[in-house]
Amino acid sequence: MIFAAGLGTRFKPWTNSHPKALALVNGKSLLQRNIEYLQQYDIYEVVVNVHHFADQVIDAIKINKGWGSNILISDERDELLETGGGLLKARKMLEGPEPFITINVDILTDLNLNDLVLFHKQYQPLVSFAVTNRVTSRYFLFDQDARLCGWRNVKTGEEKGPFLSKNALGDTLIQKAYSCVVIFQPEIFSLIQQRGKFSIVESYLDLAADHLVLGYDHTGDKLVDVGKPESVAVAEAMFL
Repeated sequence: MIFAAGLGTRFKPWTNSHPKALALVNGKSLLQRNIEYLQQYDIYEVVVNVHHFADQVIDAIKINKGWGSNILISDERDELLETGGGLLKARKMLEGPEPFITINVDILTDLNLNDLVLFHKQYQPLVSFAVTNRVTSRYFLFDQDARLCGWRNVKTGEEKGPFLSKNALGDTLIQKAYSCVVIFQPEIFSLIQQRGKFSIVESYLDLAADHLVLGYDHTGDKLVDVGKPESVAVAEAMFL
């Protein structure tokens, strides 16, 4: 699933009349780039959620015949549900016997998905998500075994999560930045307690108390959050 429904408020003025998903990086939209990224790993069945200028996204998919993939639309035009609510709304399209992957449309990366899948198979967590050592304002907190313990906003000092400050060994928790590339076990749908509009981060922190949620460190890979117009130039220098 590619999360593409957001309002793109940080990406104005483009998003005053377009969805961020169709913003161009070296002539290709963010949506096309992520569909082609998934194709590199033989993923051709993709759910895309839509809300902001949804018709433009749907038309682009139709005109380009899904860029070679089979695209299913999860329609959030009535209400923008954020990542957690959007995931639940797409449940019928995603649920099955196998794990599934999600990525945010404004994330460009060369993370090797095969390596992330191998990590997930080896440790068999409920959720595995990619992280790096880059500087940001909000971090996930992990113990020495890469298990999710909490979350921290370094600007406000806010912290939350089931295992804050110290782990069982007395070691200080490790800060990592979220890369928005995630593998879920299908049973996630029956375990998420939140409903309506919510961030999937809330669910990670709740579920980490009783279930294994792991961070996969891919520091050194290319990664750009194309969240603001000025980040397009950064992305264009890295992704031709």
